[in-house]
Amino acid sequence: MMKRQNFSKKREAILRTICETEIHPSAEWIYHKLKPEYPDLSLGTVYRNITKFKDNGDIVCVGVVNGQERLDGNVMPHAHFICRKCGSVLDLPKDFIPEENENKVKEMFGHEVETCALMFYGICFTCVKNSQSMPELSK
Repeated sequence: MMKRQNFSKKREAILRTICETEIHPSAEWIYHKLKPEYPDLSLGTVYRNITKFKDNGDIVCVGVVNGQERLDGNVMPHAHFICRKCGSVLDLPKDFIPEENENKVKEMFGHEVETCALMFYGICFTCVKNSQSMPELSK
């Protein structure tokens, strides 16, 4: 019985960690964040719970950035910006996904849209600002 309770606490901690951060964490980030509090936590436990949360619709996968799947606890439709320089994943407001596009998909192709994911890729404001403020090094 005690083991089940610990597993439940770990599961809740994993979901809470995903939902309370805006950085769109990876499984490895979650593992390292929770390991001090749960010394017997395994990376496998984190991955298994992530799979359950995705299957249940509690979280969504934003995509793979720098070889790691990134997660979002905000399951409401919204767009993301992914920086190809630093790897940050940033939320953009819902109005970047116009509802009329979902209606067009149904009208033109007959598909029933359940959800929509829109990704923008480029260089984030912070990286642009940092690259502009760095002086050129002379050779």
